[in-house]
Amino acid sequence: MKKALLILSTALLASVAMAQHSDKEVQEDIQRHRAMAAAHEGAAKCLEAGKGEKVCTAELQAACKGLALGKYCGMRHAH
Repeated sequence: MKKALLILSTALLASVAMAQHSDKEVQEDIQRHRAMAAAHEGAAKCLEAGKGEKVCTAELQAACKGLALGKYCGMRHAH
């Protein structure tokens, strides 16, 4: 019973949190994700062109300025 109540309350809280985002905020999030994707695509093309990791990271940082947190534009992976 406690587990069912916990699941129900979690679902209710999640739906309330989602309802707090307006359509405008959702559209802004969509645009931000597309801009980050374009910046990462640019970084991939930069690496394919053989420009080197330092140059491509600098270009990624410039393209992502104001979009995401961190120097990897909101995305990290192992190197």
